[in-house]
Amino acid sequence: MAVWAFGINHTTAPLDLRGRFAFAIDQIEPTLHRMRSDLGRSLALPSDQAPLEAALISTCNRTEIYIASAEITSNESSNATLDWMAQLGGVSPSALRAHSYTLQDSLAARHAFRVASGLDSMVLGEPQILGQMKDAVRVAGDAGALGATLNQLFQRSFSVAKEVRSTTEIGAHSISMAAAAVRLAGQLFEDLSKIKVLFVGAGEMIELCATHFAAKQPKSIAIANRTLERGEKLASRFGAESIRLADLPSRLHEFDAVISCTASTLPIIGLGAVERALKLRKHRPIFMVDLAVPRDIELEVKALQDVYLYTVDDLASVVQTGQANRQAAVAEAETIIDAGVQSFMHWLDQRNPITGSVSLIQQLNAQTDDWREAELARARKLLAKGEPVDAVLEALAKGLTQKMLHGAYAELHAGDATAREHTAQVVQKLFLRKER
Repeated sequence: MAVWAFGINHTTAPLDLRGRFAFAIDQIEPTLHRMRSDLGRSLALPSDQAPLEAALISTCNRTEIYIASAEITSNESSNATLDWMAQLGGVSPSALRAHSYTLQDSLAARHAFRVASGLDSMVLGEPQILGQMKDAVRVAGDAGALGATLNQLFQRSFSVAKEVRSTTEIGAHSISMAAAAVRLAGQLFEDLSKIKVLFVGAGEMIELCATHFAAKQPKSIAIANRTLERGEKLASRFGAESIRLADLPSRLHEFDAVISCTASTLPIIGLGAVERALKLRKHRPIFMVDLAVPRDIELEVKALQDVYLYTVDDLASVVQTGQANRQAAVAEAETIIDAGVQSFMHWLDQRNPITGSVSLIQQLNAQTDDWREAELARARKLLAKGEPVDAVLEALAKGLTQKMLHGAYAELHAGDATAREHTAQVVQKLFLRKER
């Protein structure tokens, strides 16, 4: 059995490319079904073979596919996965290959452990990724896409992440995206208590941003969301106004700061709407943060003179503040991850059909089951013929012990003196142990 991870993230791919491969949580299950079916055909896997194990993780900063199989090589898997993803995203395989990574076995496990622990995030040590991974694994399980190998990989990832967070200070001194947005707004506006803030969306990231901005007690807060009920629920927490998303273009000019993060596949704030808002504001500046992937705010808005637009990638330099203070914690976390990788690889090796002890144990159990059934069948025949019970039990026990020891007897009489000496040591260890 082998494991692969294929993906793109904030360090390898630009935002617009990542946006082509962003999946909302409700899109993951149908995408997994389609991927497993398509890859099975492209790899010509027999219909009676166990299907590929697969999981798909998609966040603002990464899209990753994890695959486990005992029947295909790493090159076959990575090439087929890359071609499938490229077709899905509408890009050429060569373009995707230039911004992607493929990792196998221990490297794939190490990567999964680092992602879960927050070591591979734009915000070092951020906790949100662990919840996002758990959601993705839950969906993969519901889709029937997880087998024993990937389930083991992810459960160990979660265990390692828990140990990293509980025994190191990896999360200390970190600046979240939400806090970074507030910091940037403070650089533009002298007094945040005098500004009006609009949040577009009602998900976890918007909730975090609203919490940070609310602490600065802005003049007013409004929340626009496609589902009015969800927007109202979040607005009630902050004493904010809830507005309909359809009313956004006509009210955009009222707000000094706009923070957006929705699951929309197309921009919901266009260049024309922002131009009209600026005109009504008499060109007073607007601070805008687009945390969505794909973009919520059209790229052209960034060129407007009185707009200060930041994306998730633009916030990278801000959130890295204090990274030097966390290097010791990173080293501690890597040590925990190293141990986790070694443990997982040992488990994986045990399941190898050629070298693994798990497979050998299964074969031994099957062999002894056959012997037991054969001797029981013989004993039943003897009893049916009226043979004494004690004699039948004696024959049963003798038959089993002879079958178990036949191989050892044969090896003790075979080969040269060195081979026989080695066999004798193994036989003594296996059969002449004193019970404690």
